This record gives sequence, C-alpha cells and structure tokens, in this order.
Amino acid sequence: MTEVHELAAFVDEAQFESISPEALEQLKIRVLDTIGVAIGALDAEPMTAIRGLMDDLGGTEMATLIGGGRTTPERAAFFNSALSRYLDFMDAYLAAGETGHPSDNLGAVLAAAETANASGAEFLTALAVAYQVQTRLSDVAPVRAKGFDHTTQGAFAAAASAAKAFGLSAEQTANAIAMAGTANVALRVTRTGNLSHWKGLAYPHVSKEGTFAAMLASRGITGPEEVFEGNKGFKDSVAGDFDIDWSAENLESVLRTIIKKHNAEIHSQSALDAALDIRAQDGFDAAEIESIKLTTFDVAYSIIGGGEEGDKRTVRTKEEADHSLPWMLAVTLLDGRLGPEQYAHERVVAADVQQLMTRVTIAPDDAYSARFPNEMPAELEIVLRDGTRFHAERAAYDGFHSQPLDWEGARAKFDAVTAPFASEQLRDEIADIIHRLDREPVTALTAALARVSRTRNA
Repeated sequence: MTEVHELAAFVDEAQFESISPEALEQLKIRVLDTIGVAIGALDAEPMTAIRGLMDDLGGTEMATLIGGGRTTPERAAFFNSALSRYLDFMDAYLAAGETGHPSDNLGAVLAAAETANASGAEFLTALAVAYQVQTRLSDVAPVRAKGFDHTTQGAFAAAASAAKAFGLSAEQTANAIAMAGTANVALRVTRTGNLSHWKGLAYPHVSKEGTFAAMLASRGITGPEEVFEGNKGFKDSVAGDFDIDWSAENLESVLRTIIKKHNAEIHSQSALDAALDIRAQDGFDAAEIESIKLTTFDVAYSIIGGGEEGDKRTVRTKEEADHSLPWMLAVTLLDGRLGPEQYAHERVVAADVQQLMTRVTIAPDDAYSARFPNEMPAELEIVLRDGTRFHAERAAYDGFHSQPLDWEGARAKFDAVTAPFASEQLRDEIADIIHRLDREPVTALTAALARVSRTRNA
C-alpha cells in the first residue's frame, strides 16, 4: 500500500462508535461554534459579494447554503466555509510549527453529507476524520517555515472528510486525497504583509476543491498514488520526510483543539485577556496611556506582532486588523472587548485606535516560547503619562486546553453572534438539533440553516 492508501484505509474504517463521549461532545460544540460564526458573517461585504456570485452561477440544487438557497456541493462547501472563516472567530489547532483551523472543513463535510443524505452520526464521523487528518499532518509535517500555508495540509483533510461523508470506497477516497493534496499547495504570502480577502478565502477554496476531488473520485477519476512519498511528491517537494502510522490513529484529535474567546487571531487570546485584566484595575485610564509593552512567545510575535511575517502597524481593513496584535491590544484597551462590531471599518481606522497602537511594543521571549504550544504566555505592562504602571500575565484563556469551552459557554457565544440573524426560537432549534445530531439526519440541520436571515434584524 502507498501512504495515501494507508490514510484512505484509516478514513474508510473510521466508525462513529469509536468516538469517545468527551470527543463527541466537543465535536458538537465545534459544530455549534462554527455554524454560529458563519451565521454572524452573513452580511459582511465580501460574503455578500460571494453570495451574489453563487446566485448568478446557479447550479444543480444539491446542497444548502446557510441563509437559504441551494447549489452544487462544491459551491456550497466554498460559500459555507467562507462564512465560517470570515470573522476569524473559530477554533484552532496549535502544533509546534503550524497553526490551523480544523473547523474550516465543516463546509465540505456538511455539503457532502447533505448530498449523500447522510445521518448526523455519519456527518460527525467525517468531521472527526477531518480533525484527525489535519492535526496529525500539522504535528509531523509543518510547512509554514518553508513558505507554505496551513491550507496545504488542509487539502488532505478536506478531501478525506468529504470522501467519508459521501460514503466513498477506500480506493475512491485515496484518489480524492491524492488529487486534492497534489493540486492545492498554497503560498504563505496569503498571511504575510498587508492582508487581502484571500486570507479568509484560502481554506474555503481548499474546502471546495476537496469536495470536488471526492466527486471526481466517485466517478472513477484517479490521482497520483504516491502523492506523499513519490518522486517530486509532498515529502520530496514540500514537507520533508515524516511518518504517520494511520492504522494506530483514533478520532480524538478534536480534544486537542481550542476555541477562540475573542474575535481575534488565535495567538492573541491570552494577551487580550491580560489587557482586560489591566483595564479592570483601579486607576487605569486608556486615554492616559503612554506605553504598552507585551512580552510573548515567538509564534505570536512572528505572525501577528511585527516579526517575520511583516509589520502589523498598517491597518486599514478587517483582514489586517484581526492579524495585528498592536491594533487588537489597542482596541481592546479602549473598548473593553473585541467582537465583530470592532471590525466595522470606521472603528478599524478610528484615530484613537490608530494612535494608541503606535505606542505598543512587542518582543518574543525564549522562555515563553519554550512553553508554547502547551501554554500561550503573555506579560503585559502599561505605563500611563503620570508614570503609573499596570501589569498582568496570562498563559491560557477560557477555551484553551486547560479551560475547555463547555456547551453552555458555546451556546452563549453562538447566541451573541447569531442574534441579529435568527430569532430566539430558531437559535434554540439549531442548537437543539446540533446537540442531538448523532440521532438526527443532516437534512434536519440544513433545513434549519436555510431559514436564517441574510440580513440583520429581519
């Protein structure tokens, strides 16, 4: 067997009964969280433009779009994944050399499962496969330092999970994974320098392509059987050598993922908690800040703090703001929170935020870096104009491994982001369906999602 056949055998043999009760509960929490942030993005300008394109293109009505309407599975995978990715408020997986967002695969799994008339248990099994494949490849085959994006590993996960949801054979699954993995090696420039809309659309593209590769494979189309180990294959050209014994893998990786508390890039979460700690201290006045000094781990500094992936002080758009640690610290200190409303254009470019972020300095610390990814250490010191100093340290937050989000916490976040688009009755219905999804057909969920409004307060 080639390595892609070994991976396909793991996918084919994955069973719902193998998922532990703890992992099943966390999978359902991820579904609720991911769908919630997708609904919260329905009226975002880029999403409105993409929805217009979907409407113009039409397509055979096989899979549901969140907010109503139906189209082909790969287009539904793209649109629904774009919604869940746009706010940048979803879950994450932290490996030593890679950070990804396994919930990005939900759009592909949902479209494939609905098209195949799958059960909720089959949907959850396919989603567990996506988490396992993406996290394990991130563990052993990181590509960020080599200039490639984490969506590169995601292509394997999207195809594997879509194939599982479609109910493909092991051979068809191998071909789907091979095609998607070969064709979707992505550049890290997606997330360096000044950021474009593609920052939020790179994984939806992979979600679409993984779904389409599975559809091609279902018709007998083949892919490179040595996509991993072959001449000029993934190991040779991109990742370097690595080993995974897929026969020894389980479906528990969702337990190693984390969920965002703040609507901000994942490595900022503990620093933003530290900012809120200082804001709550007696005598603090954001209008009197002279300087802000953050000491943190090297990955946070490199990606969002002005390190190797570019200066983060030119902030003009939502995409640049949610990947700028100086901006995020500034707006959190001023507003006392960082949610979707902070990314309104007028708030992004407001003078108070823009000026305050120029007073932020960020430095990596070797000792802090050694504690990552098991912790996310951040030490924040703020000095006011009169010399008063404030200090706070955080190494975790609600939603991190050590403080996992429970159903009640996930439901509170879900209600907060979806309330403008769904009535309390509809929110209750969606949440209840998700919590019993192992006993419901996927179509019960997609039918409810079709009734969500595309406009606020409708």
